[in-house]
Amino acid sequence: MKQYKTVNNLVGWITFLIAATVYCMTIEPTASFWDCPEFITTAYKLEVGHPPGAPFFMLTANLFTQFVSDPALVAKMVNYMSALMSGACILFLFWSITHLVRKLVITDETNITRGQLITVMGSGLVGALAYTFSDTFWFSAVEGEVYAYSSMFTAIVFWLILKWEDVADQPHSDRWIILIAYLTGLSIGVHLLNLLCLPAIVLVYYYKKVPGANAKGSLLALAGSMVLVAAVLYGIVPGVVKVGGWFELLFVNSLGMPFNTGVIVYVALLAAAIIWGIYESYNEKSRTRMNLSFLLTIAMLGIPFYGHGASAVIIGILVLGVLAAYLFASKLNEKIRMSARTMNTALLCTMMIMVGYSSYALIVIRSVANTPMDQNSPEDIFTLGEYLGREQYGTRPLFYGPAYSSKVALDVEDGYCVPRQKSTDTKYVRKEKTSPDEKDSYVELPGRVEYEYAQNMLFPRMYSSAHTAYYKSWQDITGYDVPYDQCGEMLMVNMPTQWDNIKFFFS
Repeated sequence: MKQYKTVNNLVGWITFLIAATVYCMTIEPTASFWDCPEFITTAYKLEVGHPPGAPFFMLTANLFTQFVSDPALVAKMVNYMSALMSGACILFLFWSITHLVRKLVITDETNITRGQLITVMGSGLVGALAYTFSDTFWFSAVEGEVYAYSSMFTAIVFWLILKWEDVADQPHSDRWIILIAYLTGLSIGVHLLNLLCLPAIVLVYYYKKVPGANAKGSLLALAGSMVLVAAVLYGIVPGVVKVGGWFELLFVNSLGMPFNTGVIVYVALLAAAIIWGIYESYNEKSRTRMNLSFLLTIAMLGIPFYGHGASAVIIGILVLGVLAAYLFASKLNEKIRMSARTMNTALLCTMMIMVGYSSYALIVIRSVANTPMDQNSPEDIFTLGEYLGREQYGTRPLFYGPAYSSKVALDVEDGYCVPRQKSTDTKYVRKEKTSPDEKDSYVELPGRVEYEYAQNMLFPRMYSSAHTAYYKSWQDITGYDVPYDQCGEMLMVNMPTQWDNIKFFFS
């Protein structure tokens, strides 16, 4: 086994050298198209790029730019970083492949034959090098984009769960899970793509912990992984900003304190709640205090408060109520009760995600400095929420909404046709002071305003009115006519059928 590890490490690093050398030899010598020049600019001078930003990418790329004194070479150094990150992705991909093939080929790890060793190493080389020279990955590996860095994070966290699988039955195995959580938090500051690795991680965990795994259990594990992804993507990422905003309003508007007081208090209380929960779940002296600290941490993270306004509060209270009923149930089967170790690991993972996620403080700090490029100017907790939520991009009708030919609903007001609009939420902005003695405060303004459409359908795939000609050139659209009231004048609007949408979706 020792010889196997030596060969595995050696061949893995050779694979890295091959990939990294090829990528470094073929990098873009300067800034390339699309987002790359922007990312290079944000990295070089730590400026604020387009939402939702990539602060950890900025920090790492900024380190690489410190190795050159000539500004003309800055773009090249950032591209070198992508090349090396992509080479590291290939390295961990190789080790992941050899780990899985070893499980299939080698039956006795104390007596590995030469043929088995060649089979495992050959599989790793073929798989890793095939990905190395694939067009899409090679393309992203040689330019200053976030996808190379994100791919490296994905490769590392999957390799880490395989390292956990090797020692899953040992007491210290949870450290690998906690490290995965930390890297997941860091990856949020690069690209959210890494969260898609969580379902694979959950399946590895399930198959290792449940010897009699079956299709039903696999589906339940997948469902659980989706909940985990949602908890991070729709819970922690926007939730921390949301709850922090509530504290900010309380301390600034209600208590008359300066800007950012509420955020500072919130961060301190959140850290205290997590530390309390970790302490209680480690000592196991009181089940009641342990459950209360866990509930408080979940609430402070904002995970249950999905949505906006009053609906977010109602949903949050309901979710916390269900969680409290589960935690405090006295007649619950011990097999499904959350153990102290599980709770402790969950809290440690949450803490490490927050440590990684804290890289977003860079965005606020640099925005306050008013850098030359300061997109959306996320200078406080509320503008940061809009920045993270990509408010400037608008919405897309994923499940229900208008098609490309839909018309805006119209109302008659005072003899005029007025498009029907709805405000999705309210937002808070800093009030401009009229005198130096005036207290800091936030004012409430209408949130994003959207038009309401008269014709809507389920699962609209052809929804962009700007691409009508392209839809029709791509396929024959049957369509059907629906009446449209244009302020008293009845017109017919040709809408695509549901089958037209499905055909376009699969074409």
